[in-house]
Amino acid sequence: MEAIWILLLLFVLIMLTGVYAAVRAIRAAKRGIDRTVHQARRTVEDTRLRARQLAQPGAVGELAQLQLSLRGSMRATSQALQAAAPQDRSLSESLGLFRRLSAHAKDLEADLKRLEQEPDKSRIAALLPDLRQRTERITRSADSLRWAVQERTTRMAHDDLDSLGREIEMEAGALRHWTAAEPDEPGADAGAAWPEPGAGSSRTAPGAGARTSPEAGARSGPEAGAWPAPEAGQRPEPPRPPLGARPPTEPPAWQKPWQKSPRPENTA
Repeated sequence: MEAIWILLLLFVLIMLTGVYAAVRAIRAAKRGIDRTVHQARRTVEDTRLRARQLAQPGAVGELAQLQLSLRGSMRATSQALQAAAPQDRSLSESLGLFRRLSAHAKDLEADLKRLEQEPDKSRIAALLPDLRQRTERITRSADSLRWAVQERTTRMAHDDLDSLGREIEMEAGALRHWTAAEPDEPGADAGAAWPEPGAGSSRTAPGAGARTSPEAGARSGPEAGAWPAPEAGQRPEPPRPPLGARPPTEPPAWQKPWQKSPRPENTA
């Protein structure tokens, strides 16, 4: 029994979901149809006004021109506000002002349409200055609001692009970290600067022996056959006598007195 109630509940939920989806689809289609009809009607109305403006010069043609100017300005401002409002929440006050301006524009358009059916041309000519002034004021306000919105949008785009460029430059510099000057190896510097204590010979920096001056190279030429210099901590070896020379009878100067060999005693 419980399984039957569960199945019935699922069936009801599925039916409600289908009905809700169907209603939404029908409403969306109706809005699309209404929008298409409105655009078609507006296109037909604009075409009729342009034709009247060209075909009937004078007061009737000027009425058509005022209607076209009013419609074009209000339509462009509405499109600019609707495009910028989702990205900029601070335009809520501007939208409220435009709604109030749209109410005045609708009243003016209604007056212009009523005068289209007026058979007295003199009355139309008498009312044209006031209608022209109202149209200019409304269109000037709409144009000012539209231009301000466009300039604000452009300025925000430039600021966003500048900040994005700075962030990209910082990221590019961080990605090119290997171009910075890297310090030398600490072991080579320590060995070149400080000799190890207790070493018999002084340690030089790598490559120091290969960097010799021309004077050093010139001096090393004639002395190529000389004995090498004694290392630190070793006693210098005395020079060897040439072949065929008699050995000296006197001890060398570097020999100390107690190191001299004793004379042989006279046996006589």
